[in-house]
Amino acid sequence: MAGDNVLVLVRHGQSEWNKLNLFTGWRDPGLSEKGVEEARTAGRLLKAEGYKFDVAFTSALKRAQHTLQLILEELGQTGLLTYADQALNERDYGDLSGLNKDDARRRWGEEQVHIWRRSYDVKPPGGESLKDTAARTLPYYDAKIWPEVKAGRNVLVSAHGNSLRSIVMKLDNLSPDEVTKLEIATGVPIVYQLDDEGRVRSKRILEA
Repeated sequence: MAGDNVLVLVRHGQSEWNKLNLFTGWRDPGLSEKGVEEARTAGRLLKAEGYKFDVAFTSALKRAQHTLQLILEELGQTGLLTYADQALNERDYGDLSGLNKDDARRRWGEEQVHIWRRSYDVKPPGGESLKDTAARTLPYYDAKIWPEVKAGRNVLVSAHGNSLRSIVMKLDNLSPDEVTKLEIATGVPIVYQLDDEGRVRSKRILEA
């Protein structure tokens, strides 16, 4: 059941480019039909648990914003105070953006593409590493999101696999090696309760 000082993280539902196995990054495709349903399911799961939110944060990309909108519709909280910022955008995949992942493997090799996707501090050509993503996401978390949680407000964040991995890395005290193995599913709420120092009291993953 819902409690006080709640932070909920949700990766956007499946996008059209996720479905096509394309590197997306800062490109801005919409949600697929499956992604729309994943977002609505996330909202229904949160509603069934009794959650209500005081403020929401999302990225500057429409797949995360649409996911948030659908969740809030299910919660009956459309019009909730929401902040959108590119600090929460997905990792920028640079020259890989828009490419099919299998085509990229054929072009650069399986091992090189795996390094770009899964290492902590190696960036693809023209893009960001996960370390780079964390360097913009975590200061935003500390300055904007955490103060709302600390003030006793329930906070909902709809963002992306890598921006959320950065936040989970901080909350769960993961090493750079551990975070590279972390998978965050689309449209599945991760519910944290934090103490007054920002440490994790409890963590739950709400799955249908």
